[in-house]
Amino acid sequence: MTDKSIEIKGRDLGTGLPKNITLTSAEIQIAMQESINDIVDAIKVTLEKTPPELASDIMEKGIILAGGGALIENLDKLVSERTGMPVFVAENPLDCVVKGTGKTLEDLEKLKVVLINSRKRK
Repeated sequence: MTDKSIEIKGRDLGTGLPKNITLTSAEIQIAMQESINDIVDAIKVTLEKTPPELASDIMEKGIILAGGGALIENLDKLVSERTGMPVFVAENPLDCVVKGTGKTLEDLEKLKVVLINSRKRK
């Protein structure tokens, strides 16, 4: 990854005066590291709780990342390294979230059944 930078304009909270700073992609990566680790850990916990027959399908076909987090550069590679599974970014990750939410709202009764059954398994 090449180190990119961006100039940010804002107000210095210490002095109250306007200020420009330059942020590098390396600095942003450091700032995001804990959140990214939390995402990877959540994926691993979910996979551990997944029924074996579904887990074998995921092992074979992989994980598809969707939503804004899927746009984090190289997140797919990191998740793949840490889970040992193939990981892909959805073609339009932001659209996937909206479309999935819309489909869920079209059939709230089915969602209720899924949620009730998942609570019973705990």
